[in-house]
Amino acid sequence: MPVKEPSRAVFLSYASEDAPAAQRVAEALRSAGIEVWFDREELRGGDAWDRRIREQIHDCRLFIGVISAHTEARDEGYFRREWKLAVDRTHDMDEHKAFLVPVVIDTTSERGAHVPEKFRELQWTRLAGGATPPAFVERVRRLLSPESSPDPARSPGSAVSNSAPASRTPIGRRMGVLYGTIAAVLLLAIGYFGLDRLNRPKSSALAAASIAVLPLANESGEASQQYFSDGISEDLITALSQFPGLKVIGRTSAFQFRDSKEDSRSIGAKLGVAHLLEGSVRKSGDMIRVSTELIDTTDGSTQWSERYDRPYKDLFALQDEITHAVAGALRTKLLAGEHASAQNERPPSGSLDAYNAVLHGRFYGSRRTEGDYRKAIESYTQAIELDPRYALAWSELSLAWTALGADYIYGAAPVQEAYAKAREAADRALALSPDLAAAHIARGVVLQVVDFDWRGAEAEFRRAMELAPNDSEAKFYSGVQLATFGQIEPAIELTRQALATEPLRADWHKQLSYYLLALNRLDEAEGAIRRAIELQPASEVFHYALTIIEVQRGNADAALAAAQQEPPGEWQVDSFALARQIGDDRSAADGALRTLIDKYGGVDAFEIAEVYALRNDANATFEWLDRALSDRDSDIGTLLYDPFILRYKDDPRFAAFCKKVGLPTPAEVGKRT
Repeated sequence: MPVKEPSRAVFLSYASEDAPAAQRVAEALRSAGIEVWFDREELRGGDAWDRRIREQIHDCRLFIGVISAHTEARDEGYFRREWKLAVDRTHDMDEHKAFLVPVVIDTTSERGAHVPEKFRELQWTRLAGGATPPAFVERVRRLLSPESSPDPARSPGSAVSNSAPASRTPIGRRMGVLYGTIAAVLLLAIGYFGLDRLNRPKSSALAAASIAVLPLANESGEASQQYFSDGISEDLITALSQFPGLKVIGRTSAFQFRDSKEDSRSIGAKLGVAHLLEGSVRKSGDMIRVSTELIDTTDGSTQWSERYDRPYKDLFALQDEITHAVAGALRTKLLAGEHASAQNERPPSGSLDAYNAVLHGRFYGSRRTEGDYRKAIESYTQAIELDPRYALAWSELSLAWTALGADYIYGAAPVQEAYAKAREAADRALALSPDLAAAHIARGVVLQVVDFDWRGAEAEFRRAMELAPNDSEAKFYSGVQLATFGQIEPAIELTRQALATEPLRADWHKQLSYYLLALNRLDEAEGAIRRAIELQPASEVFHYALTIIEVQRGNADAALAAAQQEPPGEWQVDSFALARQIGDDRSAADGALRTLIDKYGGVDAFEIAEVYALRNDANATFEWLDRALSDRDSDIGTLLYDPFILRYKDDPRFAAFCKKVGLPTPAEVGKRT
């Protein structure tokens, strides 16, 4: 009997409470001509229900599992049977075949989610409320194509996820400071750039010396090679970023256009660049083929293209060849003779296995779950075992340990162990390579998160800027430290410079809004936070920040409306506690504060102090600030630009608290400004 060929249909599995959101996903896919099995429409009950479900899961081409707070709340449900059936079917499939597509329609976190373990191995897509952008639809279409050999790790979510950009660890929960990927190894660039063709008329709206490297497509036919092609793209970004005067868009912003169907003009306008570098990587056996083309964003024309076929073992030699060609072109045609200080990030031993281990580690670390942090640590440790003098691997290991430690409750044994290992790795990285910017950033993170050594962190980030003048991460975190010291205007300037090369970093726009808020530039602050919301509408904290702005304006109705838009959870409770304080209903104000204390008193001491400050209760404000210090709440770093706590800047207890935590007093800040 011939084997029945699977259909090209998509099976949509969801909890009954999520039917409206699932309906929106189904309609978006169907509008593109994609067949969708959506049981609310296809089934009308009866004895055949279970059999039909099983048949459809057995025959479908893709299985989309919708994850939400509703699925988390239900220990039992037919959708869980559907998930199990789908996972069971994967046991008979090629491990590289894309079949499961987990989709999250709210703020449900991957960490600890009640889903099959197989779901955790894949990239999750966030479609807030079922809103389905064209990039997701197109990615599904590609996965359905018989010719495609998709990477399960590059599920549709890689192009359109609303989750935060790849991060390392928060400096503070409210600050939500994100550690984007620190460029790893300059192991492979793309080819002679042809940048001598970039000399544009000075009247051009975009500077000629500006470029974005889009993620190179993985055409190896192996899911495991995605990290490799991404690593090549990142390495080129790192190489080009060494040159002052050349604007190079950072990884987080550039990679948001993975598989995008937008034209070059649109992408160039969004990123603010005159050129795009696109291409692909194919690794087959011992050979690598890299194909690239340079695109003019004003008209979409190809300015230059090249293809390289090289033995894998000659990777470093090829990197040297191309980097020198790029440097020569930049100095001659664009940078008026400027020279960059090179950041030598390759393994000293030249070990390609060590390089691959670092790329594996960065892939796992970007997923930001406890399990993935541990996998990242394993990979970085492997790289170090292969090359003990690999400073970049030590730097990445430090960041991963700090991120893992931040996931635990302060004072617990695991966090102390994680932070100790983070410090040890950062120190080792600097001992091996004192001029490596990534090593200084790693140490700065430890000083910032673990030690509250604000001056030490500032010095480390400043040194990273000196070593890598175009490093947006170093600029951003230097800005954070300046703001911590009450130097708000310089912090705004550095943050704007960082955003010039990472314009799609939503969390950085949010941080900018806090600085503007501190100067009572409320309209500008609102503009910055609304840009963050536009980029990541389902993310936490953003509407919390908007609530603060409306509270400062004294607009109770608008503050409550903003709080209602904050995703359910801790930050929404914080938002309501603030918004209720400026309304006329004192009973509601007291109740909101009690709810905050009852639910989150153990982790939100600083936020509770803010609410008491808004209530003009000085004694309770300083009592909760002391508790925040005892809890090692990193939001203490916002003390000198927090609009509520600063109400007490003339209270002697405020200056005393500043000294206790190692911050300048308001009087000292005034002298510096």
